[in-house]
Amino acid sequence: MKAKGRVFRYQDNVDTDVIIPARYLNTFDPEELAAHCLEDLDPEFRKKVQAGDIIVAGKNFGCGSSREHAPLAIKAAGVSCVIAATFARIFYRNAINIGLPILECPEAVQWTETGDELEVDFDQGRIVNLTKNKAFQAEPFPEFMKEIMAADGLINRVKAGR
Repeated sequence: MKAKGRVFRYQDNVDTDVIIPARYLNTFDPEELAAHCLEDLDPEFRKKVQAGDIIVAGKNFGCGSSREHAPLAIKAAGVSCVIAATFARIFYRNAINIGLPILECPEAVQWTETGDELEVDFDQGRIVNLTKNKAFQAEPFPEFMKEIMAADGLINRVKAGR
């Protein structure tokens, strides 16, 4: 599995209330959630994001409430993956469960800025900043997580009888 996209860079402690504000939690419709993704943090995000783009953030991405809406909003907005120095554990699990690829790699975060172009190989855990011509190594997904990603989420994997 691979991704290639332009970066939207954010700071430490991006919480789920900023990823998808609580006022929109009355729906699980992915398109409705995507329409409001990150609007309080980056009002221009929805206008600028394109399919395949990548979010890069500092420490503790996805902290706060344990809502599944947050990774769903990001995925539905067209983001191909999130790379952070660290993730809040519940966000990490929710992202995997809905099939949103995420990688922890503090070095990649340190050397990446908004607008850079990244190429990510999830099987190898390799992140290449094409803009800066720098490569970084994250921990690749274990086999069972690759299967969840390939199925586009845990529920789809279970429905497939695996």
